[in-house]
Amino acid sequence: MNSGIITRDVPTASADDSPPVHTDPEGLTAILDNLDALVYVSTFDTYELLYMNAFGRNIWGSYEGRKCWSVLQNGDGPCSFCSNHLLLDHDGTPKPPHVWEFQNTVDQRWYQCRDQAIRWTDGRLVRMEIATDITDRKNMELALQAARKKAEATALKDDLTRINNRRAFFQFGQQLLHQAKRSQSPLAIIMFDLDHFKLINDGFGHEAGDAVLRHVGQLLRDKGRDSDIAARVGGEEFAILLPDADADHAIEMAHRFSSLFRESPIHYRDQEIRISASFGIALLEPQDSRLEKILSRADEAMYQSKNNGRDQIHLYPARKV
Repeated sequence: MNSGIITRDVPTASADDSPPVHTDPEGLTAILDNLDALVYVSTFDTYELLYMNAFGRNIWGSYEGRKCWSVLQNGDGPCSFCSNHLLLDHDGTPKPPHVWEFQNTVDQRWYQCRDQAIRWTDGRLVRMEIATDITDRKNMELALQAARKKAEATALKDDLTRINNRRAFFQFGQQLLHQAKRSQSPLAIIMFDLDHFKLINDGFGHEAGDAVLRHVGQLLRDKGRDSDIAARVGGEEFAILLPDADADHAIEMAHRFSSLFRESPIHYRDQEIRISASFGIALLEPQDSRLEKILSRADEAMYQSKNNGRDQIHLYPARKV
């Protein structure tokens, strides 16, 4: 088979009368054909394939007289991701090899590609690529990335209620606080604690208590604004961060959830469990730089609601609303 590789006698670098070194085209072809990687050569101007080793021919078939993009990518024109422009300087001088990773559109496998401009046997500058199959490694990397993202998402979610946990509340909330201060927009926090939750656990069992917490999480997911950050911050304590919300909006939101809790009992094993909650509201103040300060004030207002008989809403510092 004509490999497309033509060699010439090349004089040695010494100045003596040693015979010239003659390279063996068949030997070179044998070496390239035994590589466990694709090797191909194409022209810069017409994209014509000048050579492809056995690895490539076994996957992509015959290459003679065809364009690289029609063989390797089954396309109808030069590839949008072609690296030819990265292989030569402005004056046409070859640059160092360009190494990149790519998923082939024909066999769907991942390759690490090493592209370089070289002198062909006729003196032309051509493109040579050596592409090594890294599919197994890439699949492992992608699986690890997916697992890492899932773990990160899981680390920010409360397992029981499927809403944000305390860590997520502070992580996302601190960003919203900085944004509110930069834009000089209002921000509010609602904190609430389920009333007599211990009696639910003692009277109906801990599984019933878990059902109540899941129910509250579902209401927070379904009835809140998309921009709000709702989280379970303690055993039966929850917080809602409301960006771009003033006192009136926060009070309205707290009353809405207070009514939802009273009006939507949980049905657990043929038993009806009714719940209520005590609410506290605090607003962003000019001196606030940390979310903990606002949450602490909301917590103080919430305990005013609990101490004054529960199932109430207080706005910090000491106003029942």
